[in-house]
Amino acid sequence: MKIGIYPGSFDPVTYGHMDVISRSAKIVDKLIVAVLNNSSKNPWFTAEERVDMLREVTKDLKNVEITSFNGLTVDLAKQYKAQTIIRGLRAVTDFEYELQLAQTNRIIAPEIDTIFLTTSLQYAYLSSSTVREVAYYDGDISKFVSPEIAKRVEAKMREMGKRK
Repeated sequence: MKIGIYPGSFDPVTYGHMDVISRSAKIVDKLIVAVLNNSSKNPWFTAEERVDMLREVTKDLKNVEITSFNGLTVDLAKQYKAQTIIRGLRAVTDFEYELQLAQTNRIIAPEIDTIFLTTSLQYAYLSSSTVREVAYYDGDISKFVSPEIAKRVEAKMREMGKRK
């Protein structure tokens, strides 16, 4: 069985993430979407909330499993016996950082390959931080995230005292 890991912050999950998830799910038999619980970042949503959001928007993808993790992606890949780590590339600026990660992971775990998927052009500009910024300043995020996620972002804004 071909198992792939798609790690990320997903704070919140965007249409760009969903593009990579749906395409990756066609490449592997089982796709583990792994929410990184990174203490060095200040996410809007907890890891549990992000896992829940991803479960909601991937419920129709039968070979996708959602989890969260701390630590190295390669360790998670070993735990799931995954052969592949999948990373999305939006622009050339992503490539240098992602290449360094892939090469480091290859040294740590030579049995695990990294596959880069370029996002579809319509999402090449899109990031979770862009969504958060637009939402923070009362902009319309409906073109960036699913309706379910937009509702959660709106609720988070109320929780943060930004909305009534």
